[in-house]
This record gives sequence, C-alpha cells and structure tokens, in this order.
Amino acid sequence: MQARMQNPAVVIPEAMKPLLVLSKIVRKQGLPQATIELVQLRVSQINGSSVCVDGSARSAGAAGVTDKQRSAVAAWRHTTCFTDAERSALALAEAVTRLADRPDPVPAAVWDEAAKHFTEQELAAIVLAVGVTNMFDRINVATRRVAGSMPWET
Repeated sequence: MQARMQNPAVVIPEAMKPLLVLSKIVRKQGLPQATIELVQLRVSQINGSSVCVDGSARSAGAAGVTDKQRSAVAAWRHTTCFTDAERSALALAEAVTRLADRPDPVPAAVWDEAAKHFTEQELAAIVLAVGVTNMFDRINVATRRVAGSMPWET
C-alpha cells in the first residue's frame, strides 16, 4: 500500500503542535500511563491504523504493559491479564470509538463501571485520549499511512 499524500503533520505542521500539547496534558492527569497506552492501542486496533497500532504497542511496552497484555488487548474481555480498572477503561474506549454501533453510544453501565475506578479528572483524560487517538487514526487511515512510514519509526 502506498500513502496518498505526505503526512498532514508535514503539510500543516502548525496544526500538529496543539494536538501534541493536548496529548501531553492528558498524560499528566493521574491516569496510569499503562492504562492510557492500552486505551490508545485498542482504539487504533478498532480503527485499523497500522501506524498508530505499531506506535501504541511500542509506547505500551515502554510504559510497562506486558507482552501478554499487548497481544491480548483486542480480546480483553476473554483474558485474565487486565485489572478491573483497565477493563473498564477499555470498554469506555470502545464505546466512545464505536459511536454508531448502538442507539446509546456510551451506555450508562459502561460509564458507571469506569466511574467506579477513575476520578472525574481521570475519566476526562480517558475521553480526551480516545478523542485524540481517533483523530490521529482517521488522518493515518485516510492518507493510507502504513507502519514504518513515519520519520520517528526508524
């Protein structure tokens, strides 16, 4: 597969700066880094962004997510390697990403379970992390970016 165009971050570099700032702010809200990485990895898997799946898998490893967790995140409901808090974050990430899959996109049960494990600030960080990841995924999928094609991946 060949990219359709240059990475939009290269074409319009000033647009990327606030997104990177937002990503850094999200990481400073008290949420475990491993949870953020798991959420981002799962969102990118759902969206089929090879660049972001690859990057998130690498970042997750650096944040202490085990190889077993990284390989099982797509099937998190059927494994025992995630905590209840991580499971609730993954469920929330899936619901926020798959908005058109059900009449109530983010069911109260999903939100309420996450709220048992995370503060309002941490919930906000999860929602923002999902939103930013979805945006990056959509950019990379639309322009057909493939893993290994980004300058920082060498």
